[in-house]
Parts: sequence; structure tokens; C-alpha cells
Amino acid sequence: MKSVKINQVRHSLTGTLSFPGDKSLSHRAIMFGALAEGTSHFTNVLSGEDCVATRKAFEAMGVRIEVKTPTEIIVHGVGLHGLKASRQAIDCGNSGTSMRLLAGILAGQAFESVLTGDSSLSSRPMRRVTDWLKQMGASIEGKENGNFAPLKIRGGKLKAIGADLPVASAQVKSAILLAGLYADGVTSVNEPEKSRDHTEKFLEYFGAKIGKGEPQGRPFMVSIKGGQKIQAHSFEIAGDVSSAAFFMVASALVPKSKLTHQDILGNPTRIGVVNILGKAGACLFTKLSDAKGPETTMDFTVENGPLKNFEIKKDELPSLIDEVPILCVLATQANGRSIIRDAAELRVKETDRIQSMVGQLSKMGARIKAEGDSILVEGPTPLQGTVVQSFKDHRTAMSLIVAGMIAEGETRVEDVECIDTSFPGFFELLKKLGIHYQLC
Repeated sequence: MKSVKINQVRHSLTGTLSFPGDKSLSHRAIMFGALAEGTSHFTNVLSGEDCVATRKAFEAMGVRIEVKTPTEIIVHGVGLHGLKASRQAIDCGNSGTSMRLLAGILAGQAFESVLTGDSSLSSRPMRRVTDWLKQMGASIEGKENGNFAPLKIRGGKLKAIGADLPVASAQVKSAILLAGLYADGVTSVNEPEKSRDHTEKFLEYFGAKIGKGEPQGRPFMVSIKGGQKIQAHSFEIAGDVSSAAFFMVASALVPKSKLTHQDILGNPTRIGVVNILGKAGACLFTKLSDAKGPETTMDFTVENGPLKNFEIKKDELPSLIDEVPILCVLATQANGRSIIRDAAELRVKETDRIQSMVGQLSKMGARIKAEGDSILVEGPTPLQGTVVQSFKDHRTAMSLIVAGMIAEGETRVEDVECIDTSFPGFFELLKKLGIHYQLC
């Protein structure tokens, strides 16, 4: 597997960057386009491996998808009940979003399906989704009572449920709502905090009616009535804020840097990283841009400056859960103790990201430790280049590369091919900024 060598960046990072389409939106565009009535045309679709897995899944179920370029597709929708059984197991690769959301869709189909994935995905827990789908009437088999892939799903007529989630999760919520499209009655999902709301926005944009909130102290409840049809739409996918986060933090860390990140997803449930950069004292400027389909976009400019410690509380985590690894790197250079609290969700990602970031940044000299599911970082601390492991996790890999940009000496990050799952243009943007690296 490829590794990358990188040395401390000795020049400022300046200019304007554009980013690939948001991964969460790209997944949903393909899914909703396939289930809609009519033809949808999407541009700036993320061409990463995870979204390709979602596209191939629907092609295997009889949906015709024209790939004009790696980032432009035309989806010929078949409607909610037009999918056909795949002749073989549907391979979700490394994509948890693909597997969990597809499980919700397949729960309502009148045929049997098998969802599989790579070794990493097959070790990630699925009962947080499958238990709810079983309550709705789907038959789901898998290791440890449907907790691990491969998952065999026999769908059929579903009944509506009221799901009280113990932990806010956009993937779990989305799977239940998508299954709710096929259920008899009104399906509701209540969360303790607000998670990403892309699925709700897509449902409304594609013509479904949903309910939001409830007067009895459940502000984060969302509901949907089964049997609704959705209609095709065409739009450009907004830039991925989770990808931009690596360059936002780099511009906050590298002396005299100032980078503008253009046409980035501006959804309030996704820009927690921007709020934390502001708390940390990075000079930050935002400008509202155009709406792109169901979502709004913004331009973010981040400028290097003195950094102060910050705290991320449990209720803030859903808006920045994918950005915690790169925020750990930011914390190593902030003045004082930074705390990321109650981040248990990080333990069930592509790798245990608490363990990976604490272990690898410690190897670089950071004063970082885990206490239970919280992360404590004392800063600022000079980092030293060394050999670090990505554990084949794309966000861990990119975070450690950014750490290498400010570390003395050479940093070698092992197993960086995983970056293509979410950010296939990552290394090209490094080149654009004049950052020298060596793949080996």
C-alpha cells in the first residue's frame, strides 16, 4: 500500500480552493434520483470510491445511470417500487453510509438482498440500524444477530414505528426515514441532539412531506408518512465541508497563510468545524453563496493567527463528527487544554479514531490522551516528524498529513490509498498550494 512522505511547509498557503462534491449529498443524490419518478441530472458528484459503491449498487438493481464524466451523472429513476433484485451480493466497499441507508431502502422491497463490504466495513456495527428495521417488519440476518455484514435482507410490507434514538445519528435516522417511505402509517425518529439533516432536506426537495418537531419537548423529532412518491430533480452538488476542513485547519496552522474555500456546503448541521475554528481564534470570514439544490453554500476564508484552547461538548459533536481528527491536530497548537467530550461515536468509524489520533499524534510529540470517550490535548506543542499509521482510515490519513506540514523533519504516513474513498483530489490540491510530498 502507498505511503506519503512530507516535510514541514516553509511558505504561506494562499489563494482560493474549490472542493469535490460533498460525500453525504452525493450518496443521497444517487439514491433519491434512483427512487424518483423521472430523470435527474447531477454535477460535481463526488467521484470517490464510497459514492461509486452507491452508484454501482443501484445499477445492480436495474437503475440506468449515465456517467458523463466522473463528476456528472444522469439517473433514470424507477420510482419507489421499480428496483429489481440484484443477481449477486451488493458490495458497499468501505462505505458505511451506503450500507446503512441501503438497508433502509431494501427493507421495503419485495425481494431478498445481500449487502457486503470490505473487512473494515464488515467489522462496523449495524444493529443500531437493523434492530429498528426489524421492528418495522423486515427480516435481516447477519453475524451476531444482524450486527455485522454480510447482511441478508428480506424486505416486504413494513409498519410504521416511533424510534427514540439513544445517540444522535444521521445514518440511523436516514435509514429509518427511507424505510418509512414504504411503511404503513407515520414513522417518526426522535434524537437527543440534532444530527445532520440532509435526508430531510432531500425528502422535501424531491416532493415528500415530512413533520418536524413536536410541542411535547421533542424538538429533534422528524416524521414521514409512508406511500409518498418523490419526483426527479437536477442540481450541482455543493463542495464538501469535511474535505475543506483539512485545508481550513492547515491555513490556521501554517504561518502567514490565508485560504478561501469556495462554494462549500453551508448547512448548519455540518459547519461545526467553522464554529470551532472561530472559538480557537482563527481569523475567519464567511460569505453566503448560492443555493445548490436542497442545500445552501458558503465561502469560508481562514487566516493564520494565534490559537487558543477550545472545548467541544457532546451536543456539538453531530455537526463535526468527521472533523474531530483534524481538530485534534489543531488542538496541539492551541494555547492551553482543549477537550473533546463524550466522543464515543468516533470508536465505530472506519477505525477507532480516538485510539488512532491519540496514539499517532503522541508518536509525533503531542501531549494528547484519552479519558474514557473524551480526548484531552495540551498545547501548544512542537510536533516531530516520524512514521505514523492511517489504519486505512481516510480522515486519519489526511489529518496526519496536515500534522506533517507543521512537524520538524520528515513525516511518513502509511496506507494513504484510503484517501480516495472521500477525497480523490486531495494530493492535487497539495500540489496547487506548492506543498511538496513524495508517494512511495
